[in-house]
Amino acid sequence: MAHRTPYALAALTTAAALGAALFTAVPAAAAPAKYADDFNGDGYRDLATAAPYTPVGGKTDAGAVVVTYGSANGISAARRTVLTQDTAGIPGTAEQGDRFGKSLTSGDLNADGYADLVIGSVGEDVGSDADGGSVTVVWGGRSGLSSGKGVPDPAVSAHDEYGMSLTVGDFDGDGRPDLAAGSTGSDIWIHEGFTKASGPGARHELATGLQTGNSIYGAQDLSAGDLDGDGTDDLVVTGSEASTYDDGNMIYLGSASGFTYQTFLRSGGWELAAVGDLNGDGYDDVVSAAYGGVAGDGKSIGGSVTAYLGSAQGVRTQPQTTINQDTPGVPGADEDGDWFGNALSIADVNGDGYGDLAVGTLYESVGTVQSAGSVTVLRGSAAGLTATGAQSLTQNSAGVPGTAESADRFGASVRLSDLNGDGKADLSLGADGENHPSGAVHSLRGSASGVTTKNAISFGPGSLGMSTTGYLRLGQDMLG
Repeated sequence: MAHRTPYALAALTTAAALGAALFTAVPAAAAPAKYADDFNGDGYRDLATAAPYTPVGGKTDAGAVVVTYGSANGISAARRTVLTQDTAGIPGTAEQGDRFGKSLTSGDLNADGYADLVIGSVGEDVGSDADGGSVTVVWGGRSGLSSGKGVPDPAVSAHDEYGMSLTVGDFDGDGRPDLAAGSTGSDIWIHEGFTKASGPGARHELATGLQTGNSIYGAQDLSAGDLDGDGTDDLVVTGSEASTYDDGNMIYLGSASGFTYQTFLRSGGWELAAVGDLNGDGYDDVVSAAYGGVAGDGKSIGGSVTAYLGSAQGVRTQPQTTINQDTPGVPGADEDGDWFGNALSIADVNGDGYGDLAVGTLYESVGTVQSAGSVTVLRGSAAGLTATGAQSLTQNSAGVPGTAESADRFGASVRLSDLNGDGKADLSLGADGENHPSGAVHSLRGSASGVTTKNAISFGPGSLGMSTTGYLRLGQDMLG
């Protein structure tokens, strides 16, 4: 893979200020969709799940994305759209190793009242550039998702795996969502002013201080939310900072005049973060994951999550709390290699006004069954994230479909979102090793007492009209 010369952290504020001048105001054409994941505009959130290694037309690892539409009864395998690069209207062609769906995000980019799905295809070859990567917007509409538009890489030769990290937010406060795309390079590209006919109308580059060598590549994760409560979304860039090699989250505050770099949260985690309001104060908060340290280094060996609260000045730099599986109240134990925190999602499960956190632990052993996987739900409170009332779920939990088996990786992905419109977020999760390794999707409902297994459902590739043989890894990622 190609690598770019990293920028020093000291240059971030200057770079952000230069990038700010490139924002262009685009008047809203219509009211955007109420929900950033309601693709058919029926008032229910929908779920997008990746199967990035799905063979398509005999091409291995080509990739597919499954969208199941929400309703008063939640999602169902029967109400679905399956997308590949061989689907009519989708740009490109399914090719071996494309891994279409390796990254996902959504928002009503063209402000027509229907959310649109953005799909990264990190192994896509672009001309002679192997693994250059591509980004595709699939447009929402009354009948769901159909047809798409490519989002061109502005610097094909400068990096690989364009679109390996994606997020949508209104970063300039014009009422229209913008798309941020990362790659193995140190810079982030912001695309804005989308129309269905032409795609993005403008773009600009945000220089960061990310490390891009020594097997640590660019923006591993991008998240958006309003951390300072000003009505404009802010950008969280997760990776390894170049000048110090510290892992954590770079915080950029959005505004009409562009991004302002706020701070770097040295969280010890460089893979992902989640954004949401844990304490109900109107400011979004940041949760970062660290997969685990080495015995004797003073860190959790099985992984931990750290919460940073938002404020009128942006994110607070002192952690509100750090939680692992040895924290009192959290089920399980802090064990080497569990990867507690491999997947994160924030939303209000029990309707108390506080965002809750779903935490995947894909290598968790269940009894003697290795890498069966588990999901822990940690509650939000007026003080922020808490271990009080924590829940742990595996495929051996009463009411959860299936049985915990070796390498199921239950919790490979997690998503908290209200799929049935009852005001409580439901827990969807992927077990991408189920039936070795076809994969599966589970959906459990939220309730006043937390996640409930009553009416829980699960489905695999066969229920979706997909191949039941081959290496699909359905559920490896979900819309985040």
